[in-house]
Amino acid sequence: MTTTAERPRTAAGSDFAELSRRINQAGLLRRRPAYYALRLGLVAAALVGGWAAFFSIGASWWTLAVAAFLAVVFAQVALVAHDLAHRQVFRTNTPSRRAGLIAGNLAIGMSYGYWMDKHTKHHANPNHDDLDPDVGPGVLVWSREAARGKGFLTRYQAYFFFPLLTLLGLSLKRDSIRALRDGTVKRRGLESFLLATHLIGYAAALLLVLTPLQALAFLVVHQALFGVYLGMTFAPNHKGMPHPDGTEDFLRKQVLTSRNVRGGLLVDAALGGLNYQIEHHLFPAMPTPNLRRAQPIVQRYCAEIGVPYEMTSLTDSYAQALRHLHDVGAELRDHR
Repeated sequence: MTTTAERPRTAAGSDFAELSRRINQAGLLRRRPAYYALRLGLVAAALVGGWAAFFSIGASWWTLAVAAFLAVVFAQVALVAHDLAHRQVFRTNTPSRRAGLIAGNLAIGMSYGYWMDKHTKHHANPNHDDLDPDVGPGVLVWSREAARGKGFLTRYQAYFFFPLLTLLGLSLKRDSIRALRDGTVKRRGLESFLLATHLIGYAAALLLVLTPLQALAFLVVHQALFGVYLGMTFAPNHKGMPHPDGTEDFLRKQVLTSRNVRGGLLVDAALGGLNYQIEHHLFPAMPTPNLRRAQPIVQRYCAEIGVPYEMTSLTDSYAQALRHLHDVGAELRDHR
């Protein structure tokens, strides 16, 4: 009997075609306009309501509660921009791009074009040491090879993971500005205008409504919690999973490097459907509400062809990522 590992390359290459046939047969790639009309309407209402509360409360320390609320809303806007970039909402590129520019550049101060380019590279080669920008050497290091020669921060990086997430929102703004300045983003003029409008409007609102100390506190609370929430939606998905060697076919490259997170509708809403990371990577254009229905189909199919399918709890997904970060720094700790 031929095992999956012994299966000829041509047969392995057809595995995704068969899975795609089953997913299409179940109608799971069809658009969900009613769902997205409701979701976009709720997120937009929350964003407008949050800023309305900010201006209504005025120069009060109670605005810090608004800062926490807007941190959650900003993360939800970012998740909407993610779906727009994958054309889950609209079938064609033009309305997706226009809505994405409003959600990314204007609403939360992140270049839609910069993020889309970065995220496209991630989807093409998830967890690849050289080709995935999400695991490339940076403040955090995800491979032992890249950790060599690093210092104290890498040695104990697992302990710094969540504190560093507080800077993620500001880091995305910085990287967006750099990408626009370097000219690596299409429609540079429009994106720059929308991003500048956000930054100027944001600063003006804080400085005109709040005292200087309150404005600083609002900025810290808002951006820190936004960074932590946004980072926590992406951290469970690939961190600590295997890194591909380039020999995998499309299905295996996507499944083996991804991890699903169990949970009900609350987890689905909090993570924007990214808890179904395996299904999302296999079918990026699949509307978010269909991912839950696709999950058992994909899991059963992976079992049929002998491909490991990783699914764990939300807390364990973070624990696995932190253990991996700690293991990466082990050699540095041993030789200090």
